[in-house]
Amino acid sequence: MIEVTRSDDVFVLRMVAEENRFNPTMLDAFKAALDEVEASEGPAAVVLTGEGKFFCNGLDLDWMMAAEEGGASMVVNGLQELYSRLVTFPTAVIAGVNGHAFAGGGMLALACDQRVMRNDRGFFCLPEVDINIPFTKGMASLVQAKLGPAAAYDTMLTGRRFAADDAVAAGIADIAVVEDQVLPEAIQRAQALAGKTRSTVGAIKQVMYSEVVAGLAETVAF
Repeated sequence: MIEVTRSDDVFVLRMVAEENRFNPTMLDAFKAALDEVEASEGPAAVVLTGEGKFFCNGLDLDWMMAAEEGGASMVVNGLQELYSRLVTFPTAVIAGVNGHAFAGGGMLALACDQRVMRNDRGFFCLPEVDINIPFTKGMASLVQAKLGPAAAYDTMLTGRRFAADDAVAAGIADIAVVEDQVLPEAIQRAQALAGKTRSTVGAIKQVMYSEVVAGLAETVAF
């Protein structure tokens, strides 16, 4: 579900499961891919991307509805663990947002250090207010830590869909580029940061996002 390739010092993690929704298989694939990066030696950085018109469309609600008791909560808590790991990951993590980034997929992009967004197709959207799924404390902390107050309000309480140019203006994305430049731009940004000492990067992120990590560590029932 995640293909791992390498471009010089940059590990490219490409989600290849159509809408790239979160279920136990996807979460296990993320763990394995990030473990591979952390086990490597020397300079490193990460680019996270999808394929086609989807970056990530959030939770696999079909799987969760059919899951045995406790299964849905397991996925939500596993997703919070993934966000926590990404937000404090000891290398730069750049999101190459190739298409739609909805709900948990939008928060996945926010858990990365920078976001490169495709400018001709795809929206960033946190629709929880419209689908009656309140944010967990940790997820709300993540959004508020990465966005300014106005953008946090728009994303969390209006459910607004942001095209790339509007996302850049709101500070959600760092840059908007044409489709075939999303990955090269993300790799270039990651490569520029690959030489940073991992222990230092990780320690700084732990301090920067300590409240986010504390919130995401709280177990939730779904």
